[in-house]
Amino acid sequence: MHKILIANRGEIAVRVARACRDAGLSSAAVYADPDVSAPHARMADEAYALGGATPADTYLNIGKLLKAAADAGADAVHPGYGFLSESAEFAQAVIDQGLVWIGPPPSAIEVLGDKVRARRIAREQGAPLAPGTAGPVPGAAEAAAFGREHGLPVAIKAAFGGGGRGLKVARSLEEIPALFESAVREAEAAFGRGECFVERYLDRPRHVETQCLADRHGDVVVVSTRDCTLQRRHQKLVEEAPAPFLTEDQRRTLYEASRKILRAAGYVGAGTCEFLLAADGTVSFLEVNTRLQVEHPVTEEVTGIDLVREMFRIADGEPLGYGDPEPRGHAIEFRINAEDPGRGFLPSTGTLATWRPPSGPGVRLDGGYAEGQEVPPQFDSMLAKLVVTGATREIALQRARRALAEFEVAGVATVLPFHRAVVEETAFTAEPFDVHTAWIESDRAPSIPPQPDASADPATSARKAVIAEVDGKRVEVVLHTAAESAAPAPSRPRPRRARAKEEDGDALICPLQSTVVKVLAEEGDTVEAGDTIVVVEAMKMEQPLTAHKAGTISALNADPGRPVTPGTRICLIR
Repeated sequence: MHKILIANRGEIAVRVARACRDAGLSSAAVYADPDVSAPHARMADEAYALGGATPADTYLNIGKLLKAAADAGADAVHPGYGFLSESAEFAQAVIDQGLVWIGPPPSAIEVLGDKVRARRIAREQGAPLAPGTAGPVPGAAEAAAFGREHGLPVAIKAAFGGGGRGLKVARSLEEIPALFESAVREAEAAFGRGECFVERYLDRPRHVETQCLADRHGDVVVVSTRDCTLQRRHQKLVEEAPAPFLTEDQRRTLYEASRKILRAAGYVGAGTCEFLLAADGTVSFLEVNTRLQVEHPVTEEVTGIDLVREMFRIADGEPLGYGDPEPRGHAIEFRINAEDPGRGFLPSTGTLATWRPPSGPGVRLDGGYAEGQEVPPQFDSMLAKLVVTGATREIALQRARRALAEFEVAGVATVLPFHRAVVEETAFTAEPFDVHTAWIESDRAPSIPPQPDASADPATSARKAVIAEVDGKRVEVVLHTAAESAAPAPSRPRPRRARAKEEDGDALICPLQSTVVKVLAEEGDTVEAGDTIVVVEAMKMEQPLTAHKAGTISALNADPGRPVTPGTRICLIR
């Protein structure tokens, strides 16, 4: 391999570009219209426009990605995570074009990417497993039948997805129809396929996993365990390696099951086997992610293994040449998402007026945004990952408290207040580990206040970057203004948006920039407090907007597919 097309955006595209530079390889980035000034487009040696603003038009468009690879003269493609990283169709298309696919074979993606088939392999290999349907179910009626047979709660899960999208937990039979519809919509929007299966949901489990590497010569190495229990809406927020407080029997079960499953699937490349660990210590296989995980840096920090460069080596046909490494120290990753924990982790968009990450001993930041950059609503909410490492878990937590306190962000709401609070929570920091995958929603008191709107623009720079596209290729020119030697103009406060609160009156106000995907109420309907009026989608996640009081709907202002901005009045409830 000589030049790698990075078929992704954000921090993972930056991460792969850096690995290319370390390995002496050239890199080519691609970008959607909102990402023309993004760090990943600057970091790569070249960048090519995909022409469009939505995932479907850009990072999910196989034809455009292959054209960019041809235009760049790339001989390999790295998919990152998300988007098409787990698409067997994309992998095969890359191979058919004569390029190296830096990932598992399409056959392995097909088998393990289908969560139902992956469960079948796990069962055949003797891996521990909770009850689930034999395949995707055609509708909510079949999901309800499974719930009646096996008990509640049940998890409705996208058969071809991951990352918490297309995953809904039903705790009553009555809510299954709406949740099944929502899971299908999310899965179709995020992965292009909406099939869903159902499995028994384990209450209050931990989420543990193994990072694995497999070469073309039959060797499978388990690089480390990780714990990813701290989640909101089934999407991870905090991850750490190695997984703390495991018994030797549990660790052995994880390692042996992972190795058997990947070998049975003919796996090659980096992959992750995910499990649930019940409160009674029972281990249950969950799924295999046939790609690099968001949380891979914590494994790198405790093993010294560069997982992206190992993916390059494996794709080039090299043997791994080592066994399971013994982790040294402890690493914790904090996802820095543009979400407001004081408002139920609602996504936040806007301009990063201030972006001052921490540094110092044991601190690593993998970022995909820069100060002054716009955070768009079309894509994932993750801005960066803060990774803190120490000789022990306690030292890592001490450094994390310091690093999180140093981190300054303004312009968009972030999850930093939650992270600063959680590293003080005894349930998370002490043994016994007293958190579970629904702990944030069910057990932790909502003590974090909402964050204010953006209040300042970035300072005006005396240098102006002008971005042009020549035959679809991104070219950046820096113009030096006459005022370059003068001090930059001070930032001017931006007027605060007036945002009505739902409880202040009759108006139901949309709190975030989003798109309406479903309208459940009609003009003249009588509703109770808590009833869902509309469902909106932002940053690839659905959010229900519920009635703040009982009354009658009037002045309904919502249609499916319509974009709405913060402060938009959805309806009146009188």
